[in-house]
Amino acid sequence: MGNWIINHGLTYFILVVWMAINIFLFLWFYFFYDLGDQFFYTRHLLGSALAWARAPAAVLNFNCLLILLPVCRNLLSLIRGSFMCCGRSLRKQLDKNLSFHKLVAYMIALMTGEILSVLAAIERSYDNLSTALSNLDDTENTTYLNPIRTTNLIPTYFVFTTIAGLTGVVITLALILIITSSMEVIRRSYFEVFWYTHHLFVIFFAGLVFHGAGRIVRKQITTIPPHNFTFCQNRSDDWGQIPECPIPQFEGGFPPGCGSSLRWYVRFHTPIVMRPSKVLELQLIKNGFKMEVGQYVFLNCPAISQLEWHPFTMTSAPEEEFFGVHIRSAGDWTDKLIDIMQKLPEGAMGVDGPFGTASEDVFDYEVSMLVGAGIGVTPFASILKSIWYKFKESNPKLRTRKIYFYWLCRETHAFEWFADLLQVLEKEMEERGMGDFLTYKLYLTQWDQSHVRVWERDVVTGLKQKTHYGRPAWDKEFEQVRKENPTSVVGTFLCGPEALGKVLAKKCAKYSDVDPRKTKFYFNKENF
Repeated sequence: MGNWIINHGLTYFILVVWMAINIFLFLWFYFFYDLGDQFFYTRHLLGSALAWARAPAAVLNFNCLLILLPVCRNLLSLIRGSFMCCGRSLRKQLDKNLSFHKLVAYMIALMTGEILSVLAAIERSYDNLSTALSNLDDTENTTYLNPIRTTNLIPTYFVFTTIAGLTGVVITLALILIITSSMEVIRRSYFEVFWYTHHLFVIFFAGLVFHGAGRIVRKQITTIPPHNFTFCQNRSDDWGQIPECPIPQFEGGFPPGCGSSLRWYVRFHTPIVMRPSKVLELQLIKNGFKMEVGQYVFLNCPAISQLEWHPFTMTSAPEEEFFGVHIRSAGDWTDKLIDIMQKLPEGAMGVDGPFGTASEDVFDYEVSMLVGAGIGVTPFASILKSIWYKFKESNPKLRTRKIYFYWLCRETHAFEWFADLLQVLEKEMEERGMGDFLTYKLYLTQWDQSHVRVWERDVVTGLKQKTHYGRPAWDKEFEQVRKENPTSVVGTFLCGPEALGKVLAKKCAKYSDVDPRKTKFYFNKENF
């Protein structure tokens, strides 16, 4: 239990606070509209639907306020830099931004569904009081309560001829398209569909701004003399005829506001390098560009599309004169980009970033475990390069004393473009007498020992460290790290699939010691 609290306690505390706020808003606004005297006549027309519609609307507005914050990458990078003096547990929460973004989206979808179901179930009543309320004079736009004046009005006509109805339809359609195109199968198979439909958030928020402008939900206001609904509700024929029952007057609420985000980008001329296995390395001129290890950028190729931006982790070190990314052929956009770059000696790319990730904290730990799967090794390329430069410059600020690096690939060709960096690091550590600083293990997950012969150097990578065949025995690896570092705080960093992340998160909790003087593992995962 103690290990679970160490790794996940703050995350679940934040979720509990968020859920508590949602529950509070729902209950507060439900009882506000269900018990408030100013809504007595409104409740008579709408019944319980008033409270059941306005309560989820309040929760929806709150989550619409939050939905963009987890994907404001410049803001997250600023906050991450501001929290460098704070605990690592606090900074780790920024790496769960996409998970929180999805949770908020689910809440918005749930509340929207609740509102639609309530509106569909509204039953209009036609007693004397309802008729009197619906017939209130509207000459000065102050006394009316019911925007529908006749009993033969077609609901569809009302929906498409009022601001609230029309914007409600637009908001709902935009939300349906955004959510359905966000499913995993569509994101991976038809990324362009996901990307373009997600930009409907502009229409969604524009509709949300104007949705309340019609002020359809109205409340009774105080008049002189006052209109006492307890006494006057059964005397609608006497309204305006006796002093005790003046004509009731009503007003609408103020429309909600919203915020917006702004994207900017700069262009660079990019020399290119083709690596084995059809991996494109773009080396972009910095020109004032500042970066940290493990950060990522969004790239745009105008020759393919002016609107498509894709995230790529930078594989260069901050100490290098350029910043670079490695792009593996993995779909239509990357195939087109590689073809264009192979035909041109130089290209022009739009760049948005850089943005912070969990890997920025790698040097805050005395011991780090780096786990990369396939092309997920890219953030660790930046880290390992930076380590090489720090050793070369004898950087006194380097507090990391041990790194365990694990790279998992299905086939041998995936190692081809990265093995040269490991060879340089291997040689550098040996020359400095620090061969134990970096322990790396490479795994071919679809091979077994029967595929290879024994050589002095590895037949796959040419490294002294032999390639392992099959999948890592994580219990054995964590036990070894804990044994070799009995009093250290170990940062475990993953750039890879979600399934592997769940396994490593459990291992971090399992092998962390409750005793603060002994080994603790903190799990960090890259999210885009």
